[in-house]
Amino acid sequence: MLLALLPGLASSAHGPTLRQVAEQARILVGAAVRPPQLSETAYASTLAREFNMVEAEDAMKWWVLRPNATTYDFRQGDELVRFSQGHGMKVRGHCLVWGRNNPDWLAKGHFSPKQLSQLLHQHIRRVMKHYAGQVFAWDVVNEALDENGNVRDSLWYNKPGIGLSGQGTHYIEQVFRWAHNADPKALLFYNEAEGEGVNRKSDVIYAMVKDFRQRRVPIDGVGLQMHIPALDADASAIKANVARLAALGLQVHITELDVSVPVDSRGNASADDLARQAEVYRSIVHACLNSRGCTAIQTWGFTDKYSWIGSHSRGSRGQALPFDRTYEPKPAYRALFEEISAGRTSSD
Repeated sequence: MLLALLPGLASSAHGPTLRQVAEQARILVGAAVRPPQLSETAYASTLAREFNMVEAEDAMKWWVLRPNATTYDFRQGDELVRFSQGHGMKVRGHCLVWGRNNPDWLAKGHFSPKQLSQLLHQHIRRVMKHYAGQVFAWDVVNEALDENGNVRDSLWYNKPGIGLSGQGTHYIEQVFRWAHNADPKALLFYNEAEGEGVNRKSDVIYAMVKDFRQRRVPIDGVGLQMHIPALDADASAIKANVARLAALGLQVHITELDVSVPVDSRGNASADDLARQAEVYRSIVHACLNSRGCTAIQTWGFTDKYSWIGSHSRGSRGQALPFDRTYEPKPAYRALFEEISAGRTSSD
């Protein structure tokens, strides 16, 4: 599928697109995507027009790729890659290792640590080699730390783990080494929630990746999720955190940005809240663009029509993304556009 085949992809009557200003600012602007929705014309055309990067929301996770121990199903991931290639977009891979949402055959399989280690190593090698040269960056390990910065109990760490239980982040290190060996050209990221600013958890993340860099563990960046549950964000703390990570020689990607607001029984938000939401988006983009090392900004989805926030909050919150349910741009989109248009103003 070529860019010109989808309606509305060229510069429209509305002027330049978010994608166009992002390319001028030399930053990747992306969205998490569900491949089945690419068949919806409005979804596909908005995605290709406005973004230069995509990530599979679920299509490259274990439960989709590995329906059973012996079968790999790459169909959804391959569909996303084909779409991105047809529209000149980069692809982030998400995610190789996560302690949650693993298929039952794996999570309840009563594997020994040796068997789990072999399964995980095989999975990383097979998946990364399948997408070598097509996926430029991977979230190798996702959410391995709890809210206090402790290594989270998980299948891979200690239930029963891959043979490195009780050794802190050593299992994370092993996974990064396997990933690098599988695709030496891919950028490898540690992706985490609740560590956006400077706090106890982000201090632990910083210490871990600093240790990895010093010992030549192959890690290229940190993904900061940024699911913002309130209409505020400490942009100065975010900038400080990005700056210290960049000083280690790491890239920083904002990977799962959304800013939820209260909604009524019909799913509507107030104009005031949407205006405040836009300023939160603006402050985060400003912090990224004015922090050396922040090279990508990605929202978790892009249209309120398809967002996890409604079900997660049981309908109390929503409208978290830059486009509404009819693919019309919201104030948040305008804030993204204006801030990226302004470009980088410092190299701190």
